[in-house]
Amino acid sequence: MESTFAGTTVLVTGANRGLGRALVDEALSRGATRVYAGTRQRFSYADERVVPMMLDVTDETQIQRAVGQAESLDLLINNAGVAIGDDLSDRAVLEQHLAVNLFGPWRLTQAFLPVLTQTNGAVINVLSTAAAAALPIIPSYSASKAALWSMSQSLRALLAPRGVSVHAVLAGPMNTEMSRGFPVPKASTESVARAIFDAVQAGEDDIFPDPMSATLAESWRTGAVKEMERQNAALVTAEPIAA
Repeated sequence: MESTFAGTTVLVTGANRGLGRALVDEALSRGATRVYAGTRQRFSYADERVVPMMLDVTDETQIQRAVGQAESLDLLINNAGVAIGDDLSDRAVLEQHLAVNLFGPWRLTQAFLPVLTQTNGAVINVLSTAAAAALPIIPSYSASKAALWSMSQSLRALLAPRGVSVHAVLAGPMNTEMSRGFPVPKASTESVARAIFDAVQAGEDDIFPDPMSATLAESWRTGAVKEMERQNAALVTAEPIAA
């Protein structure tokens, strides 16, 4: 199958390690001509198609600088995230999760929406199965990912009239630093990155990219809640949305 990503420009946040690094590699393997690698730390990559970009998703100044640096964009991958164990007793921890995991993707999407509209581009929000069923050992993380899933569903309906698609990745445990302490089977970041690109190419809204999350896929896609999402999306008119 010919890659629909050949010749595209991609931005990946949290690109220096884990799934972010695997997504950069996968975009290149699919023929992307430029990949902006957003990180909070200095980052280098041997392939000249990769453009390192200092990008803290909570920093509005850095976001606007990134918008100025990227003249065009076909695919925005909101991958950067934080996961801190807590018990919901500290508001600051909850706010930190929301700042990075919810408002970060919202800020990036709003900032890049004009160029994504020009290219009929796509937004990929990397969530977690914890968005669907909370992990009480990381409840602030779970709440932030659940909020991002809800926001992804709304953006999907709101941005469709502009030709921008929105995809939500409900990933299970991966072999990353973030999930190192969980004593469960973990998928490789490379396999998850491949599955994400395959699913976007296939036009899937909600992506279950690993063996654990895949057990939820069929019941979700054919279930009453997904059908309600479709019905609710039909309430959105095709009139232009204020920027």
